[in-house]
Amino acid sequence: MEVYITSFSYEESDLELGYTVFKIEVLMNGRKHFVEQRYSEFHALHKKLKKCIKTPEIPSKHVRNWVPKVLEQRQQGLETYLQAVILENEELPKLFLDFLNVRHLPSLPKAESCGSFDEMESEESSKLSHQPVQLFLRDPYVLPAAGDFPNVVIEGVLHGIFYPHLQHR
Repeated sequence: MEVYITSFSYEESDLELGYTVFKIEVLMNGRKHFVEQRYSEFHALHKKLKKCIKTPEIPSKHVRNWVPKVLEQRQQGLETYLQAVILENEELPKLFLDFLNVRHLPSLPKAESCGSFDEMESEESSKLSHQPVQLFLRDPYVLPAAGDFPNVVIEGVLHGIFYPHLQHR
């Protein structure tokens, strides 16, 4: 697994003061997806992780000013933090994987002792990012009209899937 923080942006909210969101690129098993997290979510993750695994230092919670250079340093520090958690721990807790929206992994022994990211205060942090897997321009299960030539490829695939016991040997 590889993680990089590719950018950050300033978000405004009617309910609270503006805040910075860090965009995390996650590369896993040849797949890439992005997750956006606030510093407060990194900090909450760190507090929970240090109860069950070895964690590196996290950049300071308090930043004196919000100039781009300072935010770039925080971005680099958070990226180093994530990479160090991955490097220093053979098994990554479910809590950490949830933070990065990594799914479809077998249950890890350490995961149970760390709890789940869903238990954290922020519900926003556990949103899934959905991406289409495959796109058909038309329904491949609908047979062509009587006047059309039959689509041998689709018929062969469907025959192989639904009637594998009838295949020639």
